Amino acid sequence: MLVFLALVTAALASAHPSSEHFEGHEVFRVQVEDENHLDVIRELASNYEIDFWKPDSVIQVQARSTVDFSVKAEDCVAVEDLLKQNKLQYEVLISNLRNEMEAQFDSWSRAAGHSYTKYNNWETIEAWTQQVANENPNLVSRSVIGTTFEGRPMYLLKVGKAKPNKPAIFMDCGFHAREWISPAFCQWFVREAVRTYGQEIHMTELLNELDFYILPVVNIDGYVYTWTKDRMWRKTRSTRAGTSCVGIDPNRNFAAGWCEVGASKNPCSDTYCGPAPESEKETKALADFIRKNLSSIKAYLTIHSYSQMLLYPYSYTYNLPKNNVELNSLAKAAVKELASLHGTKYSYGPGATTIYLAAGGSDDWAYDQGIKYAFTFELRDQGRHGFLLPESQIRATCEETMLAVKLMASYVLEHLY
Repeated sequence: MLVFLALVTAALASAHPSSEHFEGHEVFRVQVEDENHLDVIRELASNYEIDFWKPDSVIQVQARSTVDFSVKAEDCVAVEDLLKQNKLQYEVLISNLRNEMEAQFDSWSRAAGHSYTKYNNWETIEAWTQQVANENPNLVSRSVIGTTFEGRPMYLLKVGKAKPNKPAIFMDCGFHAREWISPAFCQWFVREAVRTYGQEIHMTELLNELDFYILPVVNIDGYVYTWTKDRMWRKTRSTRAGTSCVGIDPNRNFAAGWCEVGASKNPCSDTYCGPAPESEKETKALADFIRKNLSSIKAYLTIHSYSQMLLYPYSYTYNLPKNNVELNSLAKAAVKELASLHGTKYSYGPGATTIYLAAGGSDDWAYDQGIKYAFTFELRDQGRHGFLLPESQIRATCEETMLAVKLMASYVLEHLY
């Protein structure tokens, strides 16, 4: 038994090379009540290296809200003192980030190779895209829609029964590198499609009548970096003249109110919008593909974490979309369906009021291209583990999300335009 435990411990320790770097880091959740509290948060952000988890940056923190951020080990005492002095209510969500990182790998399926119930690195996902296409030639085909900054091919899976002029739903995962549960869902979706086609009536109908374009990881370079160097990396890995800071936020890089609100022009910021819309090879490849297939794409789904929210446009403005009433009732139905399995509660609504103002997002851009059904999922959880959702929750998270996505797909199929 001891030998087995030692092996498991060794596997966990080796599972994430960058975790030692996070020894003693803490994640705080702070109640921000008023302007004075906002000033304290801004002071913290300018004096310490704060990694904002939710919202994504200091500029998005608002009065009467909560903020989650991580703090380096050596700064924890000072940060806590400042919060206490200024009478901000707070709790420590994670008392040691390193332990939490290692605890993520709690799946008993530590088998070598691909598994749908554990986090797979890019090499494993890449091989899986080929294998799933090879094994299911009547349902899945793989293509390359572009290459990343570091030269990796961006694989797209087309899932559906061949039939001319089919309407399609586009779904992507892995925009932000550290949101590992997101690519896990895209893989799960493909698994369920090929596993239940011809067995389960609902999925069979969806695949007969619709094509699903699945982009399993948008920000591949960033995802690789979270496995090899820095688990908490968010952005792409592009470099540019004039700054030593790396990467831009791909979900601030679309031509939808680009860089107007909730995004930064500072290349060192986690929400850096880039020098221009679609400056990144990854966002340009995605946008080019959607533009080229705009006549067939009827819905756009993008999968993020964390918060347990289902969002629709707009995020770059408080204006409501033309079909707001319809989007709201569809979101409400999807969230109800999702909760029916494990009781997981989601909130829903337009991005700007439900989570925060943020310009340059892919969902707003897709909607403005004429795709009437554009949604962002923020998967589990609500902050207890944040971006470090344990593998033991992958199955339940994916199963419940699957229910919502199938409901939405059925709705789109019944409301083609």
